[in-house]
Amino acid sequence: MENFKKIKLSRDCRAMLIPSGLKVILAKESEVEITHRLGGNITVRGLFGMARIEGADADALGDGQGKCATASEMPPQEAAGQLEEQDVWEVAKTVYDPEIPVNIVDLGLVYRLEIFDAGGGKKRVEADMTLTAPGCSMGPMIAEDLRARIESLPSVAEAAVNIVWDPPWNKDMMSEEARMILGLA
Repeated sequence: MENFKKIKLSRDCRAMLIPSGLKVILAKESEVEITHRLGGNITVRGLFGMARIEGADADALGDGQGKCATASEMPPQEAAGQLEEQDVWEVAKTVYDPEIPVNIVDLGLVYRLEIFDAGGGKKRVEADMTLTAPGCSMGPMIAEDLRARIESLPSVAEAAVNIVWDPPWNKDMMSEEARMILGLA
């Protein structure tokens, strides 16, 4: 858990307001508090409310700790060029709802990850996921984050992520670990 110390941004920084999804520029010298670092992204709080800063812009925080996953952190089979379903699930575990400190797999939001041959030694992945509530404005951003993370695997040519509502999500779909983190166990 972060200690919520105030940090002044060292440069103008791209961010996305939570929960609206509005893309903004946080000005140099703006004071923020880091609430959590999840999946290579950083959630901060300031006078503007809450915002998500992508790992690529973590240097604006002046601490260099928000870097995204590298190829050396990929699942072993994928690094060797063999894509297994478990590799895709592991990558999906690096995606977080910026308002909840639990990955979307342990939250029970990912219903299906399926691998298909795309030709030329590449794969196509299809995913079905849901959201904790139908009105969640962060849903498209979370789905896009999942799609981009899957497509970052070297063996994947393309990925499609569908947001579905059946079956409806409920807290019983969360892993035991997620329930413990959120104080629901």
